[in-house]
Amino acid sequence: MKRILIIGAGRSSSSLTGYLLEHASEYHWKITVGDLDIEAAQQRIGGNVNLVEFDIQQEEKSSIAIQQADLVISMLPAKFHILVAKLCLKHRKNLLTPSYVKEEMKSLEPEIKQQGLFFLNEMGLDPGIDHMSAMREIDAIKEAGFELLGFESFTGGLVAPESDNNPWHYKLTWNPRNVVLAGQEGTVKFRQEGKYKYIPYNRVFRRTELIEIEGFGTFEGYANRDSLKYIDRYQLQDIPTIYRGTLRRPGFCRAWNVFVQLGMTDDSYEMDGLKHMTRRDFTNSFLYYHPTDSVETKLYHDQNIPQDSDIIGKLKWLGIFDNVPIGMEHGTPAQVLEHILKDKWKLSPNDKDMIVMWHKFTYRNQQTPDIVEKHLSLVVTGEDPINTAMAKTVGLPLGIAAKFIPTIPEIYNPVLGELEQLGIQFSSK
Repeated sequence: MKRILIIGAGRSSSSLTGYLLEHASEYHWKITVGDLDIEAAQQRIGGNVNLVEFDIQQEEKSSIAIQQADLVISMLPAKFHILVAKLCLKHRKNLLTPSYVKEEMKSLEPEIKQQGLFFLNEMGLDPGIDHMSAMREIDAIKEAGFELLGFESFTGGLVAPESDNNPWHYKLTWNPRNVVLAGQEGTVKFRQEGKYKYIPYNRVFRRTELIEIEGFGTFEGYANRDSLKYIDRYQLQDIPTIYRGTLRRPGFCRAWNVFVQLGMTDDSYEMDGLKHMTRRDFTNSFLYYHPTDSVETKLYHDQNIPQDSDIIGKLKWLGIFDNVPIGMEHGTPAQVLEHILKDKWKLSPNDKDMIVMWHKFTYRNQQTPDIVEKHLSLVVTGEDPINTAMAKTVGLPLGIAAKFIPTIPEIYNPVLGELEQLGIQFSSK
């Protein structure tokens, strides 16, 4: 009997839990889910699983739960993975997460190897499916004897067209805090036509490109994190262009940039007087003082927004000018903005989300001058606000990987193969 502990029953956990339960008898798994809120966990994943109260910040109780498992899958917010990892090391347990590997996690690698454990991070959607699908194609291009000139990859968690009923063309399908803090992980780095490029946070949402995906329309992409670190990971040391980004619908980034420039996405300090503020007061607190100008006028003037700009409709729809109490006593600007967005961008009971991933590979035959451009696109639509496309594409790779750990070192072929059987399949052009 293999005991699997899933830590966290949040937005992306339903498909993971469902997959493991479906295959539990076949693979002799005993599944336990740990979460802070048992009642909410039951509503999200159902009662047909062993649920336990779990708080990673209570080390003694967390240790007991982890000690009783053979494999731990952490679905907690990324900042807590390191706490889980240290307890897994302490109790000699294998670990899966869907999140990026940070330096603190990377520093544990010598000890992980010494203990003969298997820690697999970046095994979700992005990062995860993006890595596996990219490596499968890159390996095929190299094996065919072609020279890879460029690799670009974009992913977006969006709202399905049939549920798109707001001017931002966006709704929340994953951790809203990550949406607010997007782009703040450090200066964006990538390589383009052999030149190193850098984008600071205050310019990320103005440096975008348009991408057309057949059958699904136009998207805009903005650069995401440090693409250069994938040069070694993908074994692309000589590649002239490597770029990773995030997808939104056109117009989103220019409007979001207003919040960035005003300072509303700042998470470094708590605001004073917050419990007495309305949303209008919150917006006004980032603008210059004027005895007669309205908050709207000041914001449009400060951000150079023309009166006929579609940005105005987006901002008004979010309610940032409304005289509605914020309803928070403490919080950073980013937390207040997140609170507003959760109210306005939540999925309605009949809403569906959509995941879009797009890769572009540029390569040539070393014996001829002909250059080939190949596109891979993946579009997955969710079923409802619980069984979302985000939950499928984040959770299913983890569930499938649980079958192969630690016996099979080659991951991407069996995982991508089973994902295709489950309907998560790329189209190529």
